[in-house]
Amino acid sequence: MTRRESASDGDWVVRSVPGSAAGKDYRCPGCQQLIRAGTGHVVAWPADDLGSVADRRHWHASCWSARARRRPG
Repeated sequence: MTRRESASDGDWVVRSVPGSAAGKDYRCPGCQQLIRAGTGHVVAWPADDLGSVADRRHWHASCWSARARRRPG
């Protein structure tokens, strides 16, 4: 499911990725831990016209929800 979110850090397009569709490992920018293939997570990118595929980041759902406290590092 894809949705649009607005927060203090901007407007985002956010897509939930079920574990069955997660075919690769990714590094979460919130906690720097690995999101293993087969693990459900979210993909987020800027909602403005400047955002592109290269701006997509894969996050643990909990890290994305807590991003105001847990900034990419």
